[in-house]
Amino acid sequence: MELDAKLLEELGSDPIIHFYEWEKPSISYGYFIDPEKLLNLRTIQQRGIDLARRPTGGGVVFHLWDFAFSVLVPSSAPFFSHNPLNNYSFINRAVLEAVEEFLGARGGWELIPQDAPALDEKCMNFCMAKPTKYDVVLRGRKIAGAAQRKRKQGFLHQGTIALVMPPEEDLSALLLPGNRVAEAILDHTMPLLGSKAPLPEIEKAKEDLRRLLQKTLSQNSLNMLSSPS
Repeated sequence: MELDAKLLEELGSDPIIHFYEWEKPSISYGYFIDPEKLLNLRTIQQRGIDLARRPTGGGVVFHLWDFAFSVLVPSSAPFFSHNPLNNYSFINRAVLEAVEEFLGARGGWELIPQDAPALDEKCMNFCMAKPTKYDVVLRGRKIAGAAQRKRKQGFLHQGTIALVMPPEEDLSALLLPGNRVAEAILDHTMPLLGSKAPLPEIEKAKEDLRRLLQKTLSQNSLNMLSSPS
């Protein structure tokens, strides 16, 4: 998270994409969130899970079952927009195309045109508990989410793609009681590999998604460069 913040502050004229690898299970949360009000910090500590604040906004992301990446786009790029929703749409369109190619199937995937209703007020603070505008979804269930931070020199986009379904007992242990967040995450998440997958399959999926996302982002950027103004 500190590296992403540094890259944004020092962003030059070239876009940057990088992919996360976690030394151990991790949870990140948006810049304006107080994790003490949402998460069971004692259980998180007991399980040796890293907890970090992101430089972007957005909600809590469990980096236990996901593929995470960052994209930094300088303001001089032709695909940079002063409208944050346009930037979300540009990046998540590339994510959608990468997911389609990964699964070898087209049809049904979309960038959701508007926010979905939340099951519980606290669901607003969890990335995969509530699809929001321009998230990648299939039949209303969320495949990928993101948060951004825009500065004069450009924007930072931090994204997550669901790979396997989180076990309900793990979610319940990491969340504070008395809300419907775990239910919302399970109801609204569409993981690419289903409910379970062995570690080699997960690692292979990450490798394929790295390649595909680099490809689709590059293609979409070139299309913007070649489009008439």
